[in-house]
Order: sequence, then C-alpha cells, then structure tokens
Amino acid sequence: MLVGTWPSDAYSVRFDADRGKRLLVVHPLFDEANKLRHLIVETMRALDVAAIDSALIDLPGTNESLAPLREQSLESWIRAVEEFSKAFRATHILAIRAGAACVSTSLPCLFYAPHSPASQLRSMIRARVLSEREAGREVSREELLAEAEREGITVAGYELSADMVRALQNASVSEVNASTIAQAEIGGAPLWLRAEPDHDADQSEALAARIEALMS
Repeated sequence: MLVGTWPSDAYSVRFDADRGKRLLVVHPLFDEANKLRHLIVETMRALDVAAIDSALIDLPGTNESLAPLREQSLESWIRAVEEFSKAFRATHILAIRAGAACVSTSLPCLFYAPHSPASQLRSMIRARVLSEREAGREVSREELLAEAEREGITVAGYELSADMVRALQNASVSEVNASTIAQAEIGGAPLWLRAEPDHDADQSEALAARIEALMS
C-alpha cells in the first residue's frame, strides 16, 4: 500500500503494481467519507489480492487536502476526478454514495449505493436547524437553505460556498456506462448510518468480490 501526496499535492492511498485493471475510487461526500474510509481501504486491499490496482484520492478541500473547501465547486471536483483518472491511467471508476455526482467520464463506472447530493445536503441542513434551535435561534430549513444559496453556509463543520450549495441541490448522477452495486448485494447494515466511523470485514470482502466480477 502506498500513501502520500500523488499526483501533485493530492493525498492518496494506492495499491499499484502497474497491472491491467486499474480502479480509481471516488469517496463519498462530507461525513460519509469518514464513516466509510476503513471499508474503502480494506476493499482496495482485497482487490489488490485479486490483481486489481486501485487509488483513493482526496477530492480538493476534503480530508488531507490543503485546498480550502470554501473555494471548491462541484465542477472543480468533477475536473479533479478526470485529472486523477488520467494520472492513474484508470480503466474503471468506483464512485461511492454521493461521490457518483462527481463523475463525468466515458470510462466504465461502478456506483456503490449512489445517493443524491441534494438529499445529503438536506440532512446536513436539518442538523444545522437543530443546532440553531439549541442555541436559541428559531430558523426553518427553508430559510437556512435560501440563505445558503445566497451566502454559502457552514454545516456539520463543512464550509460550503453558495455555488457549491446550488450545485449540490441540482446535481444528478449519470448512469451512462455505469453499473450500480446496491447495499442489499453487499449485506449488512449500511455503515454510513452509524453514528461513528466503523468497519465490517464481511462487507468489504463482498464489495471487493462484486467489483471484481463487474470488472472482469
């Protein structure tokens, strides 16, 4: 396993033996990226045993990236995925949950439990409404969302620009060249629903097996 900045200053985790099958992994967005990171890395480790190279690279402004999140847009994430796929010489892309909205490519894509960024944003806004209420400020989800569209917002510790908020609301997932992996195919309760980051070895093995089958 290789870790560090690659390419350029992007932080990455890679299993790379210069093999023919090469998978770029697009992580979930926001807190789901933390909750599923262990699952993702262990899935990549199992794919390495199956002779499939893989790379997980932080989107700009996320995780270990030094780029300010406030300066990112959905378009900048889409461009980053395109650049990363070329740098890694990817033959396939795996996008997880709302990360699927960051993919626009002619490469074969695998979407694991794809999820609407708009739905995730609404959940984060609801959490912000509750925190505002606890602080003594009554504000509705609609009011916060309208404010976010004008000025941006900080939700769940993530500072989002107004452009990002609007883009997340209108984002769609293209199913062209895509195969979907449903959670029911993997088994077990979805890890993104747990309160804290966790891992399930059976799920990572099942996900790796499903990916291997779809890449064959």
